[in-house]
Amino acid sequence: MDSFEINKIVAAILMVALLIIGIGKISGIIFYVEKPKLPGYAVETSQVASNSNVKAETVEEKVDISALMAMGDTVSGEKVFKKCAACHSIIKGGKNKIGPALYNVVGRKVGDINDYKYSKALAAYEKEWTFEELNGFLIKPTKWVKGTKMAYAGLRKEKDRASVIKYLNKNSDNPLPLP
Repeated sequence: MDSFEINKIVAAILMVALLIIGIGKISGIIFYVEKPKLPGYAVETSQVASNSNVKAETVEEKVDISALMAMGDTVSGEKVFKKCAACHSIIKGGKNKIGPALYNVVGRKVGDINDYKYSKALAAYEKEWTFEELNGFLIKPTKWVKGTKMAYAGLRKEKDRASVIKYLNKNSDNPLPLP
C-alpha cells in the first residue's frame, strides 16, 4: 500500500470526525435548551399540613376502634399472623427473630424488650401498644413510625388488622378487655 492510499484513509476518518462534530454543533444551535441555574427539581412540601392530616387520621382510628375490633376474630387472626410469623414469634417464652417476640405485646411499652435491638425511631417512641397504636402501625409501619426498620407493606383490610390485634391480645398472660 502506497502513501497515497494511507492519506485517503486518514482523510476519510478525519472527515467523518469533523462531520459528527459539526452535526452536534448545528443540532445544538437548532435545538437549544436553556439549562436551569440549579440542577434538580424543586419539591414544595408542607410539613405542618401533613402532620395535621396524620393527627386527624389517628383521631378517626381512635373513635372507630371498637367498631373495628368487632369486625375481627381470633381464628382468622391466627391465619393472617402467618405472614408475621416469618419475622416474629408469638409463643410464650419465644425467642426474638428478625423482629421482636410478640407474646404479651398488647399493653406493653413500645421498644421494651431488653434483648432486642430496636430502631432508633421505635426506641424513642414513648407510647404503649394499645389497640389504636397497633391498628395504626399495622396499616403501614413506616408511615406510622417514621424511621422504623420494619420493612412490611402493612395490612390494608380492616378485618385482617382487627383479627391480628385480637389474636395478639389473646396471646398474653393478661389479655386486655376489648374496647
